[in-house]
Amino acid sequence: MPGSPIPSHPIVSADEARALEGTLFGGDETKEWKAMQSAGKGVAAAILRDFAETGPLPAKARILVLAGKGNNAADALIAAEEILSRVPEATADVLFAFGPRRLRAPAARAWTNLSHAARGRVRVVESTAISASYDIAIDGIFGFQFRPPLPHEATAVIAALAKCSIRFRAAVDLPSGLDGPGAFRADFTYATGSAKSPILGCVNAGRPRYLDLGFFEDEEKSGTDRVLLASVLRQLSGLRPAGSDKRAQGHLAIVGGSGNFPGAVLMATLSALRSGVGLVTSYVPERLLPGYAARAPEAMWVGLPETSSGALGTRGLSKILEGTERSSALVIGPGIGREPASLALVKAVVRASKVPLVLDADALQPDIVRLGKAHRVLTPHAGEFKRIAKGLELKALSRELPAIIVAKGPVTKVCAGGAVYHSFFGGPVLSRGGSGDILAGLAGGQLAQTPDDPLGAACRAVVLHGMAADLLAQARGQTAVDILQLLDYFSAALRS
Repeated sequence: MPGSPIPSHPIVSADEARALEGTLFGGDETKEWKAMQSAGKGVAAAILRDFAETGPLPAKARILVLAGKGNNAADALIAAEEILSRVPEATADVLFAFGPRRLRAPAARAWTNLSHAARGRVRVVESTAISASYDIAIDGIFGFQFRPPLPHEATAVIAALAKCSIRFRAAVDLPSGLDGPGAFRADFTYATGSAKSPILGCVNAGRPRYLDLGFFEDEEKSGTDRVLLASVLRQLSGLRPAGSDKRAQGHLAIVGGSGNFPGAVLMATLSALRSGVGLVTSYVPERLLPGYAARAPEAMWVGLPETSSGALGTRGLSKILEGTERSSALVIGPGIGREPASLALVKAVVRASKVPLVLDADALQPDIVRLGKAHRVLTPHAGEFKRIAKGLELKALSRELPAIIVAKGPVTKVCAGGAVYHSFFGGPVLSRGGSGDILAGLAGGQLAQTPDDPLGAACRAVVLHGMAADLLAQARGQTAVDILQLLDYFSAALRS
């Protein structure tokens, strides 16, 4: 399956991260300090951006920094200095887990800079004297060089937070203690320079973020687990050819809908219309057609014969196959249900399709995903993955089918055979009905534009979906939103 290299960086082990930094800096303290400045300032900017999901940061924000001895402490202290420079009335308490006299040179330098730059707004506190509430807590006790268990000094510092009300908990690189006893529990963890493998599946890491500091000159260096970069969207944000025609932008066909699940195919269609694809034709139960056409007149709607319960059946097969001959990609499954006649239709379409497919929702059945020869993208959530995998792990299933698998979850993974691309974009705002339908339509729209590059299409869809979710949550919070508002942030994500 051809396509351009996917903009991504390898996810490395702690030993690999240590070796990488040794190669980059070669013991040069000037280079190392410059990288720490970039890391700390990057963490600060990311904290201020992500904090917006909880509401505006108070003008007199209170910050707590948990500092260890080494480079992680330096990053956290630099981040605090940057936040205080941006929020002039904010103050910071610094709690040294091992005491200020045990700071190594970079951390001592960072502490000196902070205490001078924000004189009168920073104080050193003991764990017995921390305040009752903070807006932000930054964990800089241990980084990727941590080896369990946590020393008692660190556990005592972290335990002291139990008496505090903290709106936003951030960890630098990794939460101190990972998922072991007494560990720091982060809402966000900011991986600086490289994403370290312990962050994957670490419950206490909260939501991982990757801060690219330019450590990887070659984006395609080895690594089967990789973190997706925002630059995967670059080809969508540039200018299109001046003589561009709608037919040159791809034609997506969507098959779905039923009387029991009428909204899913509409949401997939609305999302596809925002994907950049030139044409969208949606095949739906005929009784639903008038309402859909009124809601999204830009799409071409084709009504198909229904079963007695309002589901699609095989009587509409010839019309679908005739139409998909003029399409460049096909999405099948949103809202289609599990009636035997509907699943028989899905099987026939998948078996006969000559264009690449996105299979979603109830089209994700063990026998269906293995039918036909067309390239395919599967978009299962955890339950659907378990249903189709038959005990196989993600990489093994992707090789067996073969297929691009978009395994949806807190960290969505795009798997192509031996490689897994992790998306650190998105969050709990996506945990609501319809999110997957929007992703399916978006993936289909991307696939229709680049039918020879299903992996690239899947990665672009996942990143755009996640970045739009981040912008939605930052603008409106995580709770009082509806999932269709996500569509309004696609454009902002591409232009950010």
